[in-house]
Amino acid sequence: MSLAIFSSSLKSSAFKTARVATTITSRPSSAIWSQRFYSTENKDTKDTKEAAPAPAAQEGAAAAGEATEAEQKNTAHEEALAAKDKQLAEVKDRLLRTLADMENLRQRTAKEVANTKDYAIQKFAKDLLDTADILNMAIKNVPQDEISETSTNAHLKSLHTGVAMTRDELLKTFKRYGVESFDPMNEKFDPNLHQANFQVPMPGKEPGTVFDVQKIGFMIKGRVLRPAQVGVVQSTD
Repeated sequence: MSLAIFSSSLKSSAFKTARVATTITSRPSSAIWSQRFYSTENKDTKDTKEAAPAPAAQEGAAAAGEATEAEQKNTAHEEALAAKDKQLAEVKDRLLRTLADMENLRQRTAKEVANTKDYAIQKFAKDLLDTADILNMAIKNVPQDEISETSTNAHLKSLHTGVAMTRDELLKTFKRYGVESFDPMNEKFDPNLHQANFQVPMPGKEPGTVFDVQKIGFMIKGRVLRPAQVGVVQSTD
């Protein structure tokens, strides 16, 4: 009986000892696995933290990128505005030049129209100058005593009066259209207005003075239509 109890106690002690050994043996493996898992998790977390940029750095990089993009847009806008300003200045310059050319053309056209109007009868009037010369010559060649009040030659006096009136009326018609005559007798010779047909030295007269008028001169609107044909006193030096 005692032997049976002792044997049972021995078995019970052996079972407990084996159970404790099994527990001790299994614990290091679980602890090592747990330690390895925790170490791996910490390492991955550390690597992730090191690999991921800081939020502040990301925001700074984004802000810098936005600033650079904004500067590029501003530069592009400024260049576009500068190009438009240059184009506008060129268009304005061309417009001003065109307006100036048009104004010059308008003035030239107006002047040409006025000249055409003023000098339209120039050729016609010049053709009639010979008629005025003939009438003037006829009047000058009549002796003064033949047309005086004491003269009895009534027909010659009437003819002279009629020729003189015709000449005066022709000159008045010329004047209405801007054609005027001038007689340079005893005036200083002017090559712009006079045509010297001959020169004669005449003591007592100033050299260069007109002493004879063969044909009177005519002007049209301030322009010489025909110079007066004259004789000029020649210098005796």
